[in-house]
Amino acid sequence: MVRELVPYAFWQRVAPLLPPPRPKKKLGLPRADDRAALEAIVFALRSGIPWEMLPRKQFGLSGMTAWRRLKEWTRADVWEQLQARLLDGLGLRGKVDLSRASIDSSSVRASKRGPPRVQARRMERRRVASIIIS
Repeated sequence: MVRELVPYAFWQRVAPLLPPPRPKKKLGLPRADDRAALEAIVFALRSGIPWEMLPRKQFGLSGMTAWRRLKEWTRADVWEQLQARLLDGLGLRGKVDLSRASIDSSSVRASKRGPPRVQARRMERRRVASIIIS
């Protein structure tokens, strides 16, 4: 039994957030299906394969098309909107427990209460000068 990468319920939450396709300027292949693109993106990110090695027959689009669609949706803030909606839904059902939340300084800017950089540089110069002199 094959497990679905993008279940129908999840697709129903993502589809309204996707930006409308831009009108085509050139002739060529028709635009790949958004759900197939999402499945290809999920597959590539979960498996870690290079985009070029994405099986075209399985998803109906190339790895580069999936990568471009990921880039397009990232620029349109689809993932942030999806996360906000999912967290709102969990919050309304009382399923969010903030007692175990943590914040990392790599994702949240630290407060500016430390010494200014200019003072730190002066101190470093004094240390270097004292090392050279002694």
